[in-house]
Amino acid sequence: MAKRKEDDFPAFADQKRARPGPSTRPESESDLDSDDEMECPSPQDSSAESSSESESGDFGIIESIQVENFMGYARLGPVKFGANVNFVVGHSGKNALLTALIVGLGGKSLGSSLKEFVKDGEDSATISIKLRNRGQDAFKSEVYGDSITVHQYISVDGSASYELKDQVGNLVSSKKEELIAILDHFKIQVDNPMSVLPQKMSRQLLRITNESDRYKLFMEATELEQMREGYAKILARKARSQQEIQQGEEQLEELRRQGVEIEEHFQTMVALDQKLKNLKHEKTWALVNETERTISNMISDINVEDQHTVILNHDLEVSKVTYNETLQRYIAIHENVVKLNEEAAELEPKCLEAKEIAKRTDRAYRQATAFYNYSQSELTKLDKVSEQLHDKIVDLRKSLELAELEKQKKISTLREKIHNFKDQEDSLVQEIKYLHQSIEKDDEEHSRIREEEAFVQEMLNEEQEQLNHLKDYKTDPLKRFGPQIPPLVEAIEDAFKQGYFTHKPLGPLGACIRLRYPEYALAIESCLKGLLLDFFCDNHKDEQVLQELLKRFYPTTCSDRPQVIVSSFQCELYDLTDRAACHPEYPTVLSALEIDHAVVANTLVDLRSIESVLLVRSGSFASMHAQGRPKNCTKILTSCGDQVFEGRYYSCEDLRPIYLGDMEGEINHLEKQVESKMTKLSEFQEQVNSLQNDIKKNRETIDSHYRHLREIKVKVINISSEIKDLEDEEENQSIDLSVLEDEAEEIKEEIKEVEEKMKNRKETMENLRQPKIDAEQRHEEFKLKCSQVSELVESLMEERNQTGLEVSAQHQSVLHYQNRLKHHVDSLQVIKEELAMKERELEREMAQANYLCPERIAVTRASDVLDREIDLLTQRIQSENYTHRRREDITRQYQQAKEKYLDINGRVNNLKSLIETLDEILVQRYDTYQKSRRNLSLQCKLFFDSLMSHWSFCGEMRFNHKNETLSITVQPGEADGSDMGGLSANRHSFSNFLFILTLWSVTESPFRCLDTVDIYMDRKSRKIAMEMIVWIAAHSYQNHQVILLSPQYLSSFPSSPLVEVLEMPDLESEEKTLPFESVNPKEN
Repeated sequence: MAKRKEDDFPAFADQKRARPGPSTRPESESDLDSDDEMECPSPQDSSAESSSESESGDFGIIESIQVENFMGYARLGPVKFGANVNFVVGHSGKNALLTALIVGLGGKSLGSSLKEFVKDGEDSATISIKLRNRGQDAFKSEVYGDSITVHQYISVDGSASYELKDQVGNLVSSKKEELIAILDHFKIQVDNPMSVLPQKMSRQLLRITNESDRYKLFMEATELEQMREGYAKILARKARSQQEIQQGEEQLEELRRQGVEIEEHFQTMVALDQKLKNLKHEKTWALVNETERTISNMISDINVEDQHTVILNHDLEVSKVTYNETLQRYIAIHENVVKLNEEAAELEPKCLEAKEIAKRTDRAYRQATAFYNYSQSELTKLDKVSEQLHDKIVDLRKSLELAELEKQKKISTLREKIHNFKDQEDSLVQEIKYLHQSIEKDDEEHSRIREEEAFVQEMLNEEQEQLNHLKDYKTDPLKRFGPQIPPLVEAIEDAFKQGYFTHKPLGPLGACIRLRYPEYALAIESCLKGLLLDFFCDNHKDEQVLQELLKRFYPTTCSDRPQVIVSSFQCELYDLTDRAACHPEYPTVLSALEIDHAVVANTLVDLRSIESVLLVRSGSFASMHAQGRPKNCTKILTSCGDQVFEGRYYSCEDLRPIYLGDMEGEINHLEKQVESKMTKLSEFQEQVNSLQNDIKKNRETIDSHYRHLREIKVKVINISSEIKDLEDEEENQSIDLSVLEDEAEEIKEEIKEVEEKMKNRKETMENLRQPKIDAEQRHEEFKLKCSQVSELVESLMEERNQTGLEVSAQHQSVLHYQNRLKHHVDSLQVIKEELAMKERELEREMAQANYLCPERIAVTRASDVLDREIDLLTQRIQSENYTHRRREDITRQYQQAKEKYLDINGRVNNLKSLIETLDEILVQRYDTYQKSRRNLSLQCKLFFDSLMSHWSFCGEMRFNHKNETLSITVQPGEADGSDMGGLSANRHSFSNFLFILTLWSVTESPFRCLDTVDIYMDRKSRKIAMEMIVWIAAHSYQNHQVILLSPQYLSSFPSSPLVEVLEMPDLESEEKTLPFESVNPKEN
C-alpha cells in the first residue's frame, strides 16, 4: 500500500449503500485517473439491484402537502403530487411548499426560527405531509397502512410538536423519534441538497466554477466526507490513547518512588515512637516524686496553722469584753439626752408665743414710723416742686416775647421755599409727559421691527431647510421627487429581477425627462404639475403589482401618492408635424424636453398637449403678444411660470422650480437668499438693541423724575407742617403758662394737708414704742433658756455619737476576729482536704507508674523539663505525620498506592490492546473508503457518459482524488450542434446541472425536489434540462419521484404520462387561501 497522509482518509461510519444508477456501458480504466483503481459492478449485480428496486421502491414518495396559517397563507393545498415527474409552475406558493417540506420533515438547513413561519395574527401553524408506504420495504405496514401522514404543529413561541397518523387518519405516535425512524427507513434526507435543493443553494451550485468546490459537493453528497471525518476521529482517539499510555507509565514510575519513600519514613516513625515512650515513663515517676514532696510540705503547713488557731480564739474573747463595757456607757448617755429633749419641748411653745408677740408690736411700730417718714419726704418734694414752678413761670413770660419775633421771620422764609418747589414740580411734570410720548413711539417701532424679523426668520428657516434638501438631492437625485421614491425604485428593481413584472415600470416621470433650456424649468414644471411623480406600466397586471408596492410606501389617503399610467411600451412617437405650435424664436414644451421613451412623450402629449404649449421669456411676452399667437398654440407659459390663454392670464404661485430646476443654480440662489436674510436679521437686531437702549434710558429718566417729585412733595408737606406748628406754638405757650400757675396753687394746698398728717402719725409712733420694748425683752428671756438646753443636748449628743462609734468599732472588731477565725479554720480544712486528695493522687500515680514501668526509675530532671522534651518530640512526630501522615495513614497510603499501581498498569495494558485494535480498524476503514470512493466515482462517470451518449454531447468527467478536484467539460456533438449552440452562454450552469443529475445516481432518496434551477438557463438549455429530467425519470427512476418548482410556465413541453404540471395561480397580497390546478402541458 502506498504511503498516505492520515488526515486525508476519514473513517467509514455507518456507510449507506449507494443507490445504483442506470444501466451503464463498460469503460476502460484508462479513462479514470491514474491514481485510482476502480472496481466495475457486474451486469448481474446491476440487474439484481434494479429488480429489487422495482419490487420495493414504491415507498417514501410525497403524495400531498398541505399547510395552514403558514408563511402568510391561511390555507395552502392540499397539493397532490404524482408518482414520477411533477412541475409546479407560477409565482405564488412555491417557496411555502418547499419550506413546509423541509420544516415538516425536521430539516435544519433553513437557519430560521420556527416562530417566523407562523402567519401574523395567528397562534399556530400546521404542516401536513403524506408519504406513500407500500411494498415489501414499507414501514410498519400493519400499523400505518399504505400511507403515513406527518402533522407538525408550530406555535407562535417557536415550539413544535408532531403527530404521525395512519392511512385512515388515526393517531399512531407523537414522538419525534418515530419520525426519525421513518425518515431513516425511507432514506429521506431533506438537508441533503441531492434530495431537496432550495433556490438559494441551487443558485450557488449552478454557479460553481471551482473544481475543488465541485469535488467537495461530491464528497458531501455521497457521504464520503462523513467517512473521512470518522477516520480522523479514530486517529484522534488513537493519539489520545498513546498520550494516556505515556502518562500511565509516568504515574507507575512515580508510584514506585513513593513506595520507597513510604518505607523509609515508616522506620523513622518507629524510632521516634520508642523515644517518646521512654520519656513518658520518666515523666510518670517524676510526677510521683513531685507529689511526695508536695504532701510532706502540706503536713508541715497544717501543724503551723493549728498553733495560729489558738491565738485567734484568745483575741476574740478579749474583743467581746471590751464591746460589752462600751455598750453600757452608750445606753446611759442616751437616757440623759431623752430627758433634756422633753424639757426643750416644753419651752419651745412659750418661746414661739413670745416671739410672735414681739413681731406684732415691732411691725406696728415700724409701720407708724414708715408713714411718718413718707409724709416728711412728701412734704420736702412738694416744697421743691413749688419752687421749680415759680421759676418756670418767670422764665416762660420772658421767652414768649422773644419767640414771637423769631417765629414771624421763619414763617416768611418757609413760604418762599414752598413757592420755589412748586415751580420745580411743574417743570418735571412737563418733561415726564414728553418722555412717555417718546417711549410709546419707540415701543411701536420695536413691535413693528419684531414682526418683520419673525417673518424674515420664518422665510430663512424654510430656505435653509430647502437648501439642505437640495444638497441631499445631489447624492441621490431621486430624493428630489420625495423620500419614498428611492426605496420604491429599488423595490421595483427587485420585483422585476424576481419576475413579477412583464416589463420594468418607468418612473418617476420627472426622472425620465431632461431640459434643453434650464431657464424654462419653472414654466415646464407649471405645465406638467402632478405628472412629474407618476409611473408608467406596460399592462394592467404590472399596474396591480406596482400598486401593491406603492401601498408599502404611501398610505391610501396620502395626497402626494404617485399615480400609475398604463400604456403599452411597444409604441412609436406621435407624428406631430401638423399639430405642433411653431415659432422661430421660442420653443414649445415638447421641443424644450429630451425624452428617451416614446411612451412618456406620447403620454405628455395626450394629457398636457405639450406640443401646443409655447414657452416665452417674461420680458418678451409683450412683443410676442403684439405679433399675434402662433398657429396651433393653445397656451403660452412665461419663464416665471405664468399661464396665458385667450383673454386670460394666470400668475404662478411658485417662485422657483421644485423638481426640474438646475440644482447647482438653485443651491447658489438659495445660499445668496439665506445670506441676504441673515444680514437683514442682524440689521434688525441692531435696531432692536438701539430702541431697547433708548427705552431703557427714558424709563430710567422718568423713574428719576418721579423720585425727585416725591422728594419735592415731601419737602413741601414738611415745610407746610412746620409753618402750622409755628403758628400754633404761641397758643400752646400761653396755655402752658396758665397750667403752671394752676399747678402752683394746687401744690400749696397739698403742702398744708401733708403737714397735718405728719403731726397725727408722730403721736401714733410715740404710743407704740414702750409695748415693743417689753415684748422684745420677754422673748429674749425664753430664747436664752432654750439655747442653754439646746447646748447641753448637743454636748450629750456628741458624746453619745462618739460612744456609738466606739460600740460599732468594737462590734466590727468582734466580727473581724470571728470571720478571721472562721476563714482560718476553713482554709485549714481545705488544706487538709487537699492533703487527702494529694495522697489519693499519689496512690493513682504510683499505680499508673507501676503499670507503665514496674521498676522505679531514678529521675533527676523535673516533669516540666520532660514535658518540653516530650512536646518537642511530639511536634517532630506531628510534623512527620503532617508531611507523611500517621503510621495508619502511611499503611493505608501504601496500600492505596499499590492498588493504584495495579489499576494504572491494567489500564495501560488495555490501552495498548485498544491501539492494536484501532490500527486494524484504521486499515480496514481506509480500504473501505478507497473502494467506496472508486466505486462511486466510477458510477458517476458511467452515468455521466450515458447522458452524454444519449443526448449526443461530447463531455468528460475527471476525478483527481489526490488534489481533490473534479472537472466537467461539455461540448455540443457533431450530430446535434444546433441544439447545443445556445448552451455556450450557460455552459457552467448546464454542466453543473448535469453534475447534479449524475450525483442522483450515487445517492439514495425516494424523491428529488429542485427549486427554480431552470431560471439560470436560457430557453434552449432549459428545454434540454427538462427533457433530461423526464428521460431520467422514465428510464432510471421509474419508482422515484421528481418535483421541479419553477416560476416559468411550460409553453412548449411535450406531454407524457409520467409528467404532471401543477399551475399556481397569481394572488393579490390580500388573498389568504391558495387553490391549485393540475393542468396538461398541452393546454398550458
